[in-house]
Amino acid sequence: MHSMKSLFRTLPPLCLRGSILFIICAVLAGPTAAADPAPPSENMTIDLIHRLVERGVITQQDADELIKQAGEDAAAAQAQAAAKQIAAAREAAAIQVAAAEEAAAKRIAAAKEVAEIQIAAAQKVAEIQAAAKPPVVAQPVVAQSAVQQTGAAQSAPTPAADDDTVRVTYVPEIVKAQLRDEIKQEVLAQARQENWAAPNAVPAWVSRFTPSGDIRLRYESDTYPTGNDNTGSFPNFNAINTGAPFDTSQSNVNFPPELDVDQDRSRFRLRARLGTGIDLGEGFTSGFRIATGENDSPVTENQSLGAANSAQGGDFSKYSLWLDRAFIKYEVGGQPDENLAITFGRMDNPFFDPSTLIWADAIGFDGAAVQGKYPLNDSITPFLTFGAFPVFDTDLNFATNQPAKFPSEDKWLYAAQLGANVKITQDFSAKFGSAYYFFQNIEGKLSDPFIPLSTADVGNTDDTRPSFAQNGNTYMPLRNIDNSTSLNQFGAVDQFQYYGLATRFHELAFNGKLDYNHFAPFQVSLWGEYEQNLVFHRNEIAAVAVNNFGNSGAGVYAGGDKAWIAGLTVGKVALEKRWDWNTGLNYRHVESDSVVDGFDDADFGGVETGTNLQGYTLSGNLALASRVWLGVRWMSSSQIIGPVLKTDVLQVDLNSKF
Repeated sequence: MHSMKSLFRTLPPLCLRGSILFIICAVLAGPTAAADPAPPSENMTIDLIHRLVERGVITQQDADELIKQAGEDAAAAQAQAAAKQIAAAREAAAIQVAAAEEAAAKRIAAAKEVAEIQIAAAQKVAEIQAAAKPPVVAQPVVAQSAVQQTGAAQSAPTPAADDDTVRVTYVPEIVKAQLRDEIKQEVLAQARQENWAAPNAVPAWVSRFTPSGDIRLRYESDTYPTGNDNTGSFPNFNAINTGAPFDTSQSNVNFPPELDVDQDRSRFRLRARLGTGIDLGEGFTSGFRIATGENDSPVTENQSLGAANSAQGGDFSKYSLWLDRAFIKYEVGGQPDENLAITFGRMDNPFFDPSTLIWADAIGFDGAAVQGKYPLNDSITPFLTFGAFPVFDTDLNFATNQPAKFPSEDKWLYAAQLGANVKITQDFSAKFGSAYYFFQNIEGKLSDPFIPLSTADVGNTDDTRPSFAQNGNTYMPLRNIDNSTSLNQFGAVDQFQYYGLATRFHELAFNGKLDYNHFAPFQVSLWGEYEQNLVFHRNEIAAVAVNNFGNSGAGVYAGGDKAWIAGLTVGKVALEKRWDWNTGLNYRHVESDSVVDGFDDADFGGVETGTNLQGYTLSGNLALASRVWLGVRWMSSSQIIGPVLKTDVLQVDLNSKF
């Protein structure tokens, strides 16, 4: 024994400590210990070290260091046990996820969330095991028996912990029960909310639909200041082209359809829309929407209450519903700033357009569009949009009342836009774009010579007239009527005429929006747009024009090819809670043949909505609830060229959405 003591004293301290710990572990493990035995308890280790001191095998200093190392080993053992517990929880979660993969996608997502809760719970247990129970502090080792040390520990107060504290922790059963109950309640609450606790209660296909809709009630007042020209200077070309042709030989007897320019009108209007998005999976989505409308106008879904038009409305009659949207879309990426989308069908306007200078708010595009965006860096995200859209498709039987058919007069829009979102500073961001809209065959064409003897006779270019228009574009006669015969008394009678657009339209547009977000969620936005018709040729138009003559003299064409608008908006972008608000002011100048009047703003100018207008709009919106808001707009406009025409429009809207 004496020689053994001498040997230990001569060993280096590190080797000595390692050897003693090895001996302790060997003693505790016994001859039948497993290859990976569980670590000894901390109190047993301390007792053995004390006994080695008593027998003189090690010094008191070595004992103190060994006790400290024993504490570190105990903490490491606890961490290892916690890691194994977490690993076991992860393995159990993985098994649960694998078993649920054949179930519905919603249940798979729920199983993953349950697994994450279990892992979080295991981590929380590990944290509690590491810190929850008060430490058991090792006292300085003195030459006394283990029984004496135990009695002292029970009677003496626990001293303050220091760097040499040895902690022995555990999780009380009451804490474990509380954790289990909390996790159970969280999982059950989520199951009830997401319906995967009772998967057969609602069919799985229902979860693929995301319905939405809105209802708007509007009071509108159209007023005309005194001085407007009411002598017959504002023919309603859309009424002529969508009805029977007008006999110009009777113009000295009967006026053609005319627009109201002197009698104030007021009306209540309704707009109701209901649609849904459909998740088809694997990047595919679809959607459709139905909407009100007193006709099939492409620029508005408003239904005037009590208006007896097209056999609907008036005397509390029911109103029609129209198919407003129907599309299929495929997307790759699906991120706000990184996405590629291809859409087919009838869709929302795919182009960035901060105003209604070219496109009305409600307009839908028929055809196919490709939209892509990808960030160059944290500040700049370019985007590109292009598409092809049929504007008019010739009737298969055109002309229906003739055995020999006429050639097609199909009209198309081909368009592309390139732009970027730019984050300038923390407070400033911008979005800008440049677009080119190429309208093919939208202009009118003069027919082959013929003699229309009744309103039923058809010219071979009658289909080049617009099937819908508002007001302001320059028009030309479409029918080349032969007046060299007595069949029409050499032009004295039967001059049945339709009208087409007098110019082609290839529109180049620049638009942008600058946002200031220092006062978020309130935003200050400055936006604008400039547009020009690149194929406008004044002399060619003047040779065929029947309207848009200037005030300098009769028959002098004075139309224009440019349009611009600038505006300021202040307030909340989205009205999300009661008393949220925003307000705006803008001014526009839209010359006669800058844009196609059938597709632009459906409200500015009242009945005379379209082009050849200038003026301002003042608007404001106030949220009455999270899904209900009040809107007010005042629009004042005047005609740019031609006879005097001024219009003021007041709109008061009560909006709701769901």
